[in-house]
Amino acid sequence: MAHSISIVVPTYQERENIAHFIHRIESTLKGLNFEIIVVDDNSPDGTADLAEKLNDQYGNIKVIRRPAKLGLGSAITDGIKASNSDVIVVMDADLQHPPELLPKMLQKIKRDNDLVIASRYVKGGGIEGWSLGRRIISKGAKLLAHFLLPKTRSVRDPVSGFFMFRRKVVENLELKTSGYKILLEILAKGSYNSLAEIHYTFVQRKRG
Repeated sequence: MAHSISIVVPTYQERENIAHFIHRIESTLKGLNFEIIVVDDNSPDGTADLAEKLNDQYGNIKVIRRPAKLGLGSAITDGIKASNSDVIVVMDADLQHPPELLPKMLQKIKRDNDLVIASRYVKGGGIEGWSLGRRIISKGAKLLAHFLLPKTRSVRDPVSGFFMFRRKVVENLELKTSGYKILLEILAKGSYNSLAEIHYTFVQRKRG
């Protein structure tokens, strides 16, 4: 593969965050071969324009412009299809998913894990600033996933939006998820032998 890591980043209205996000990615992964794939759903704030300008500086950013707000799941799918690496990351641009966790996740991949999930619900993980209602909804979604999808029962955070995987996990899989939790489909139908979870704290959005 031309790049060792592809980072798929779905965006909508993230102009206030995208430069900070990309600078932190570039600093964190300095010295590694990687690409950042920004999949933008026609953000009226110029997110895609700014990402393209940042590519002039870094040279490893690919911007996919979609004609409308078509949904997070399909944006991730389009990004995976456009990726050019053996290892793929899915994460958000709003910095609620810390880029500094990526080297630790990559270490887990190198230790023969096919899938690594950044987890709020393993020891050491957490959520910053959520209301009780939002916490209950999140825990309820996790329990529902465990009930409906037996393959997710060993995973503490099957509805995480921040994860890394080897391409072979989805190579023969036609992803159909149109909603937010594409990880559930990968866990249920993907081809993987081993997975790991690594703790992180989901922080509050500060911009945008």
